[in-house]
Amino acid sequence: MSATNIRSALDELLNRQDLPLEAVIDRHFSPEYRQRTNGRWNDRAGFTRHVRKLREIVASARIEMLDELRDGTRYADRHRVHIAKRDGTHVVQEVYLFAELDINERFLRVEETSLMLEGTEADRDIGSVR
Repeated sequence: MSATNIRSALDELLNRQDLPLEAVIDRHFSPEYRQRTNGRWNDRAGFTRHVRKLREIVASARIEMLDELRDGTRYADRHRVHIAKRDGTHVVQEVYLFAELDINERFLRVEETSLMLEGTEADRDIGSVR
């Protein structure tokens, strides 16, 4: 299995909705996956609920990589997510992400914080919507 990165993971999660969600999550995220977004922790089950809700809201997304670093099992990046929502509105968030990969080079832990660049106040928590 080749090492994952956030661009390929987000692309499959948000733009390839023809792919079964569990298969995509299995490919990019460890069974022990945990994520902290803007201070709130989720286990893999909570993350799965979050992505399922995103798939209802998001029509398409473009991931713009600004910085990406990998050192062994450590991964960090800064990226922007440009989201076209099904209701016709747009959201842009810049994300600062630090992660650890498991032995199979899938995300084991992600800690991220996001900065809203475009969107409504209601979109501010799109990174943790359920």
